[in-house]
Amino acid sequence: MKFFQRTLRAAVLGLSLAAPLLAAAQSLPTATPERVGLSTERLQMLTDVLKADVASGKIPGAVLLVARQGKVAWFEPVGKLDPTTGTPMQRDGIFRIYSMSKPITSVAAMMLVEDGRLKLDDPISTYLPEYASMTVGVEKPGADGKPVLETVPARKPITVQDLMRHTSGLTYGFFGPGLVKQAYNEAGLGLRAYDLDNAEFSKRLAKLPLAYQPGTTWDYGQSTDVLGRVIEVVSGQSLYQFEKARLFDPLGMKDTTYYVPEPARQPRIAEPLPNDRNIGVGADLNDPRIAGKFESGGGGLVSTAGDYARFLQMLLNGGSLDGKRYLGPRTIALMTADHSNAGAGIVAGPLYLPGPGYGFGLGFAVRRNDGEAPYPSAGGEYNWGGAGGTYMWVDPKNEMFVVLMLQSPKYRTHYRTLTRDMIYAAVIK
Repeated sequence: MKFFQRTLRAAVLGLSLAAPLLAAAQSLPTATPERVGLSTERLQMLTDVLKADVASGKIPGAVLLVARQGKVAWFEPVGKLDPTTGTPMQRDGIFRIYSMSKPITSVAAMMLVEDGRLKLDDPISTYLPEYASMTVGVEKPGADGKPVLETVPARKPITVQDLMRHTSGLTYGFFGPGLVKQAYNEAGLGLRAYDLDNAEFSKRLAKLPLAYQPGTTWDYGQSTDVLGRVIEVVSGQSLYQFEKARLFDPLGMKDTTYYVPEPARQPRIAEPLPNDRNIGVGADLNDPRIAGKFESGGGGLVSTAGDYARFLQMLLNGGSLDGKRYLGPRTIALMTADHSNAGAGIVAGPLYLPGPGYGFGLGFAVRRNDGEAPYPSAGGEYNWGGAGGTYMWVDPKNEMFVVLMLQSPKYRTHYRTLTRDMIYAAVIK
């Protein structure tokens, strides 16, 4: 009897969800979960966990979108859009996606590769002369026994591929210890350098030492910001102008921008809890209402779950959506292959964010096989998240992608694992 009641409840709930999904899924096709091999009851269990965490004051709210077999099967807002005003969460809430900007900028760069205007093995100094003679920081004991920073010449140039796979030697100052990172912090080149445009940002960054020799070590950093500047030089447009013309407008990503200065859109900006704004050393969540000059290809975009879903569906389709092609299937395959394996002579840095079982492609962490990683996705899955709490993954073998929009730096890694475990528990065929 209990099994029958649960099944009936799931069926009724699935039917009740269909109508709002049709109105809210940003024109992607929709289906009830059972139509695409998912369990309504189990997806509801995850939604209930998020609601309970909202009620306990752990997070302000979230938007969860699950798509399978080309259809959106779950698109649920929970909690508050802004905990200070009490505004309910909306499906079209606008979130700071931070490093989920990186896959978008990487796709934009690969469009230029397909155009024949950029090559992955090009030294970036071809386009940005300031990177022609780089140095690498080396820590050595000083006279007092404390480490001091010395520099040695870079043995090889940084390439476009190095920028995309995070092997350039460029780093983040707010992320982890070290004298090179300290130099980044002192230079004021954090996630948001409002008063600098991309050209000036790139020139100032090039004056700092690299954390590692180019092409040797995976280290998370501002590589994708520099890639954004390469796109500007090659295209002759600002990064946003290029992405808007080639990706955002054609894909219908109408709320994906670097800033939100328009008063009409500002009420839809999702906010964290007041005590959960810090994302790293000296780095807090920014206010996207304040427009600056810097367009950070590595961490500056804001977006909605619906916008990002269209981007991911295009990738899962092999580079096309709604009859328009953005990239070729072989290009997508190249981007989602592992470019960081030991055969390439690359080692993992001390903070290897992809984690066990994962390599890194051109803009994404890429799962090498079905085992090793503590997640139930399949080999070939690729993913990335943002420091503000957002997360996404694409699982081609299971014909599925997921977008979680959340503004909670403190609990970002917790919800990445929780969401994976509970959504794969909902895959019933």
